[in-house]
Amino acid sequence: MSKGASWFSGFKPVALVCALLVGVAIFGLRQSSSAAPQFGSSKGAVVGIEFDGRMVSDLDKSVAFYKALGFVEVPNLDKSWRNDAVMNRIHGTKGVESRMAKFTLNSNISGKPFTLYLREFRGIKRRNVMKDKTAWEPGATHIDLTIPDAEKTWADLKAANMLWPRTWDGKLMPLPGATKGTLAYITDPDGMDVEIIEQRPAIPATDTRPAVPADLPGFNHIGLVVLDPDKARAFYGVMLGAQWPTAPVNWIGGDFFDSAVGGHGNVIRLANATFAEAADPKSRMRFEIVEYENRKKPLAPYSITDIGVNYIGLECTDIDSLLARLKGFGVTVVSDGIVEMKTGYRVVLVRDPDVGAFVELFERPKS
Repeated sequence: MSKGASWFSGFKPVALVCALLVGVAIFGLRQSSSAAPQFGSSKGAVVGIEFDGRMVSDLDKSVAFYKALGFVEVPNLDKSWRNDAVMNRIHGTKGVESRMAKFTLNSNISGKPFTLYLREFRGIKRRNVMKDKTAWEPGATHIDLTIPDAEKTWADLKAANMLWPRTWDGKLMPLPGATKGTLAYITDPDGMDVEIIEQRPAIPATDTRPAVPADLPGFNHIGLVVLDPDKARAFYGVMLGAQWPTAPVNWIGGDFFDSAVGGHGNVIRLANATFAEAADPKSRMRFEIVEYENRKKPLAPYSITDIGVNYIGLECTDIDSLLARLKGFGVTVVSDGIVEMKTGYRVVLVRDPDVGAFVELFERPKS
């Protein structure tokens, strides 16, 4: 796509800096508007984003890492190895054993709990899709966390031998115009990216500006590196109901962006789409689509069971109608049809048409 393409929002450069790497709502990116246009509950529609999931190589090691970041493990969850026929139908596998951990961390938009799942597989050949890869790898994802004290988190991770930074010189980066380091890209034990940003304090009112409350700590957004933004927009927006910005912006770059993700010479643009939060549909969580103009390359094949794979979970209504519409759009279905769990939830796993990112759609049991 040309540099003049107009598929995402028109923020001033400093706002773009914050939109991409700060993960806070200084410029109004934290939205609480009405839900995105949808197709009507009788025809199948996305209610909101419910969780993020990550496929790991060593569950115990990953559990320790995400706990260090502030995630709270859900207690009394069976983390033993199981050959779960229902999960194998969801993942399109047969005879594969897996084990899982479940975490929550409050959304820093709504204050309601947001869920993170970690899953490890065995009995199947797995490749690590993020081993020795960059933050701009097509299909790479990041999750963004607002934390109370970046320096303390940094020191704690380093002391626990769990600090894997991407930033220049392995240091926290300051915001433009600041001197204190408050943000960074780090990776989890399997190379999946986590963006951390220190909580912004309250800003007092002035004669020309009202007071701005402090950011809430917590889970801020999910990001995805795409190849074709038009395909991404059609899938996540038109088909799944995400709200998309409409005004154009230019390609951007520079030392600040490069330093945070550990690059040199990157040229990027981003679209801050939003999904309603399933736990609080009046609040909207960013789903950040990032395109690197000069880093595009053929996408290596990967499967849901591979290490370093991320997926998002969207609650929907009338999953049969929604899936039929997605099939008509040409979306790849991974699951063995719509799978009903013992709890009554109905689930299907699909892939986006651009980079093959995984999306789990689920419908709650009828009351």
